[in-house]
Amino acid sequence: VLTNKRQKTVASPKQAGAQGQVEVKFKEVTLYLVERKMGSSRRNFLTSLARSKGFRVEDVLSDDVTHVVAEDNQAEVLWAWLKGHGLRDVSRVAVLDISWFTDSMREGRPVRVETRHCIQVREPVVRVSVCGHLPLCVCVCACELAESSEFNESKGPCLAFRQAASVLKSLPSAVHCLEAIQGLPCLGENTKAVMEEILTFGRSFKVEEIRCDERYQALKLFTSVFGVGPKTAEKWYRRGLRSLQEILTEPNIQLNRMQRAGFLYYSDISKAVSKAEAKALGCIIEETVHWIAPDATLALTGGFRRGKEYGHDVDFLLTMPEMGKEEGLLLHVIDRLKDQGILLYCEYQGSTFDVSKLPSCRFEDMDCFQKCFLILRLEQGQVEGERGLQMDPGDSRGWRAVRVDLVAPPVDCYAFALLGWTGSRQFGRDLRTFAQKERQMLLDNHALYDKTKKLCLLATTEEDIFAHLGLEYVEPWQRNA
Repeated sequence: VLTNKRQKTVASPKQAGAQGQVEVKFKEVTLYLVERKMGSSRRNFLTSLARSKGFRVEDVLSDDVTHVVAEDNQAEVLWAWLKGHGLRDVSRVAVLDISWFTDSMREGRPVRVETRHCIQVREPVVRVSVCGHLPLCVCVCACELAESSEFNESKGPCLAFRQAASVLKSLPSAVHCLEAIQGLPCLGENTKAVMEEILTFGRSFKVEEIRCDERYQALKLFTSVFGVGPKTAEKWYRRGLRSLQEILTEPNIQLNRMQRAGFLYYSDISKAVSKAEAKALGCIIEETVHWIAPDATLALTGGFRRGKEYGHDVDFLLTMPEMGKEEGLLLHVIDRLKDQGILLYCEYQGSTFDVSKLPSCRFEDMDCFQKCFLILRLEQGQVEGERGLQMDPGDSRGWRAVRVDLVAPPVDCYAFALLGWTGSRQFGRDLRTFAQKERQMLLDNHALYDKTKKLCLLATTEEDIFAHLGLEYVEPWQRNA
């Protein structure tokens, strides 16, 4: 009788996991739960839970592990700990937040790894050899210092570091000593101090401190979501939130439409957009626009017009040859994209442009033209080239969501809007500063106003604007720095 009872006894999850009595269903996945911050009791419970659902869980970190799961660990500390365990290739291991584990337990299977699940840390590029790479290293550092200053609402340092980054991008050769940069503009004492640290120690302690700062990490993560700016990110941080999952599960947070779309398509729109994808979207937008208005003018702007290989979204400018005909054009384009079944999200803003209010003495980041912020569905078959869509390994959907902006200025403002939307951000800032200080003119995306003549100067092309400013024309590919 005792023997029969033992044979019929069903093992608990904990017993089954420990004794290996539960069949491993997902042999391609091997988990390791990091005890640090999680605690041994919780780790034991989660290990038993996973094993009871058919997951293989290792008690020791080894080269067999495919998924490392951690809870409340700082990315830099966790990755440094992993690299200290002598794995053959730590880069092949998926290092994941506990949210992936809980999603998988809920579904009863390993869910697809999304960007929001990953505990990512960029390799400290400041640690490379300085031969030939110093300008790039300091440029990356300057961008991060600028971003940190922006989060702290320190406009002066933010601008200074962005200017320094632009200068460093344009250097044609390697820098091996500080004397090589003497006389270059916009490289202040703070930037030079970073360069000196890298030359001396192969790293920047200031930048490493910022990267490990909890507030910086949280604000950088939150602002990576479409529709979330620094102020909203700061508000969430002050409420004690530290991850995207915490925001989504916080009942007192009411997301707006744009933010909901940002979270819904986060995995896709947080990825870079390739030039091939931008070209494919250009074909879609061009066909759509010309189906509605065959004589419309359409231009790809932003970083892709400047020759960049990747960007975070795709911007287009469109207008009509006759004044006023551009009104309502975007609404027709939106309807057409909706009919095609590729419009995933749309935020339309009507024009507030008032010619009587020109010139504007204050530049605004967003101009007054009608515009729409879209998320479009891009299919694999629409993208030419070997790589096709930028997709996660194992993603079998065959499509991805991409951010697209459309702006429709009147034709007499088209050249100014094209110049402004082409960028870069720093190039536009410098051009406006030059116009005001050297030429007594006011330049923005709407017009070029001559303060001495008290009139707006006409321009039908970007070349006309440069001519008015007395400058040699700068090709778009030369405007990245």
